[in-house]
Amino acid sequence: MSDRVVAVVGATGAVGRTMTAILESRDFALGSLRLMASERSAGSVIDTRWGDVEIEDLASADPWGIDIALFSAGGDRSRAHAGRFADAGAVVIDNSSAFRMDPLVPLIVAGVNDAAVGAHRGIIANPNCTTMTLMMAAGPLHRAAGLRSMVATSYQSVSGSGQQGVVELIEQTDLLRPDLDALMTGGWEDPRPSLYARPIGFNVLPLAGSLAEQGYTDEEWKLVNESRKILDIPGLHVEPTCVRVPVLVGHGVVASLRFERPIEPDEAIEILEAAPGVRVWADKVPTPLDSAGIDDVLVGRVRPTVGHPGGINLWVVGDNLRKGAALNAVQIAELL
Repeated sequence: MSDRVVAVVGATGAVGRTMTAILESRDFALGSLRLMASERSAGSVIDTRWGDVEIEDLASADPWGIDIALFSAGGDRSRAHAGRFADAGAVVIDNSSAFRMDPLVPLIVAGVNDAAVGAHRGIIANPNCTTMTLMMAAGPLHRAAGLRSMVATSYQSVSGSGQQGVVELIEQTDLLRPDLDALMTGGWEDPRPSLYARPIGFNVLPLAGSLAEQGYTDEEWKLVNESRKILDIPGLHVEPTCVRVPVLVGHGVVASLRFERPIEPDEAIEILEAAPGVRVWADKVPTPLDSAGIDDVLVGRVRPTVGHPGGINLWVVGDNLRKGAALNAVQIAELL
């Protein structure tokens, strides 16, 4: 029996709850589990395989004695508390964007750049869920042929925006469903979205995230900068577009990849079939519904580039709450 102490910070959120469930399902070797959240959740009790665990208030929790802390409490709380956990001897695996581009913090996709874990100084960053999904396919192909550039378009589910995104999609779908004729002829009444720039119900929004430099969103810049760091290709050419779609769970990415040498679909499929955490669907189209609740990412529609032969076009989709967040954090803990 291990005497390792593991903490889940942000334990009552969707990703935090999934982290705890994955620790249980993967029989993670720990001696005791601590769960932390905001003051309003403190005192409530969660039933776990390690017994009933009382939620602690993160702001006042004592981090001494914790070996690994899985953080999914948002960037502000990570910036406020991750340092004191690391100073107390814990290795923090942070799911927010707070430390991803810090040159002293490794940015890890388990199964893609595992060796970088050894460079940590107390904090390890979990990538953005969309970047993570794409890297599961791009990483193995890069190792084989040397990735030079990619054009990537994401199709991101509303759960990537948290529970509020899920609620907004369901509410708008219920509101708009009674008048399908109006939806098809343009006579519908705008449901006044609160989270997204435009309605998400029965719709597609070509703007996921918040606008940042040069008219790109922060989600798109994450796809650029995090891909470069994970693959250790500072000069990687990336053309990103991030789209929000009316899907509850599962982020998909269409990518056109070009390499230092030509690569054919048969070779690409062979490489991907051998990659950990990847399933290639050659005879069936993988969708977000197929990816929901499973650990592996699904790859399909692997085909040659036609405008400039020698590259690969593909589609990859994964559960953004699992491999895109909670599972990868637990896999990093396993690497430790």
